[in-house]
Amino acid sequence: MASRANQRLLLGCALLSAAVLPCADSSSLNAAESAPQAAVAASNFPVATGARLAGDAKQTRFILDLDQTITFRAFTLGDPYRVVVDIPQINFQLPTGVGASGRGLVKAFRYGLVMPGGSRIVVDLTGPSKIAKSYVLEAANGQPARLVLELEEVDRAAFAQSLAPEGRAALRPATTDAPPAAVAAKPEPSQQQKPAAPADSRPVVVIDPGHGGLDNGTQSSGESEKNLVLAFGLALRDRLEKNGKYKVVMTRDDDTFIPLNDRVKVARGLNAALFVSIHADALRRSEGDAQGATIYTLSDKASDAEAERLADAENRADAIGGVNLTDEPVEVADILIDLAQRETRTFSNRFARLLMGEMKTTVRMHKHPLKSAGFRVLKAPDVPSVLVELGYVSNKSDLEHLVSESWRSKTVASMAQAIDAFLAKRLATVGPGN
Repeated sequence: MASRANQRLLLGCALLSAAVLPCADSSSLNAAESAPQAAVAASNFPVATGARLAGDAKQTRFILDLDQTITFRAFTLGDPYRVVVDIPQINFQLPTGVGASGRGLVKAFRYGLVMPGGSRIVVDLTGPSKIAKSYVLEAANGQPARLVLELEEVDRAAFAQSLAPEGRAALRPATTDAPPAAVAAKPEPSQQQKPAAPADSRPVVVIDPGHGGLDNGTQSSGESEKNLVLAFGLALRDRLEKNGKYKVVMTRDDDTFIPLNDRVKVARGLNAALFVSIHADALRRSEGDAQGATIYTLSDKASDAEAERLADAENRADAIGGVNLTDEPVEVADILIDLAQRETRTFSNRFARLLMGEMKTTVRMHKHPLKSAGFRVLKAPDVPSVLVELGYVSNKSDLEHLVSESWRSKTVASMAQAIDAFLAKRLATVGPGN
């Protein structure tokens, strides 16, 4: 059988045209560097102050109050039926709970940042509907500027005909095209050329806080999963960066929605040594109670019904974000991909066991702490990957831990210890900090 290095080489050649890191990824990776500028610019973002619905089951109107007019792009999607509205980055100052319930043709709606410079509103529909009219009104007669969508009920055939090409377009902000990148000036002949900086050969660890932006994840007692796991992911990043042994990359370091496939592409594009996705589960009251942390690896067949339920829920994140991604890599090298996936799953399972061993000394674990299911975010064929459910926000005791800085610090330390143990062999080969 070919060595791991040869498998990586063959896989890379076979999938060269498919494994391209999108522009949205680079902006996620550079978000930390641009944070000060973003904070200064935040005050210049348009502000949404209110949102409401009017009408009935035949015709329904969605209205968003704004402090200034904006440009937008609206389109419909099916399976499930939705209206998606892409707008420039907005400062949403809407009342708590707005959008949780619907009226007429609208079941509910949600909103949030989907990428730097772009926000999105996703309206869940009760059935097939079309956008009869969509427009922005300027402020007048004591009324603020408003974005208005007028929706009408249609049958399935009419809905299918109304799907515009842009409804299937790639996710992108609804802002004007970015200016071309500045071309660096060529140095004068008299200027002494500095030697290029040596390549950073440290292993890359990708930390993936789940959900974000308009995808809140699970919620309980006023706490959202997206915020809890982001705080944990940032703490883990800071802990790993202190020792300088790894290059640590976040798929998101703010409240931004990142599609599942883009999260995988971040890891693959950087040839990551490890991918760790951070989540916090919840159970409906009818499903009973559960507590403790669980570590998931990828499997074609779920290890149990709960693992299958969770994978199905997490895999719906793209639908929650308003776009179904269909740009999965073309399977041009099925055999090579299968070989790489088998080896990668072996490494993923090895890390999962190491992580469980470290975490159980400081963290309460689920009664079945190691599970597997078909999580899309774990499907990079050549990057060892795990998904960690830190606990259940639906469990009072677990939620108290999740919001505790002391618990977070202990848990982060145990995860960092497991990462050190897993990557020690590679570090011994390439040497730290080179």
